[in-house]
Amino acid sequence: MSGLQQASKLLENPTVYGILGYKQNRNAMITLPGVDPRMIANNLTPFNPTHPGELLKEEIEYRGLSKRLLAEQMGISYSTLNAMLNCKQPVTTEYALLFEAALGIKSNLFIGLQTRYDEQTARQNKTFASRLANLRKMSVVFQQPTFTTQKRVRPVTV
Repeated sequence: MSGLQQASKLLENPTVYGILGYKQNRNAMITLPGVDPRMIANNLTPFNPTHPGELLKEEIEYRGLSKRLLAEQMGISYSTLNAMLNCKQPVTTEYALLFEAALGIKSNLFIGLQTRYDEQTARQNKTFASRLANLRKMSVVFQQPTFTTQKRVRPVTV
């Protein structure tokens, strides 16, 4: 079983066990007593986000597949496949499903990687980051929590 196939199986389970054996949700920050959570390696944001094309390229090379033959079997042009493998084009949902059919690797792995790549790339864009900061300043009024004092009443069935 290749590394990507193992990773796609891990994605199916939302709960993982950390190095120390603590049960944790994959999306939650890891905390250790006396350690700043931002300084724990698993909580760090990588400087360069991982494009799914990088993993696909490694997998194709590991399996010894011809890129031209793979592109032909998937029904896409070689230049399109090459652009994805060289991180020049995003791996869309449709392409992820094609890779799943061709390579047997769950499409949600590629979709998730592409989403995280896009998000991190947008966050690193200084112009967009300043727009976000300005919007957060303006919308602080709308982010005030609202509390309700009414209790929910369940209908009585007879």
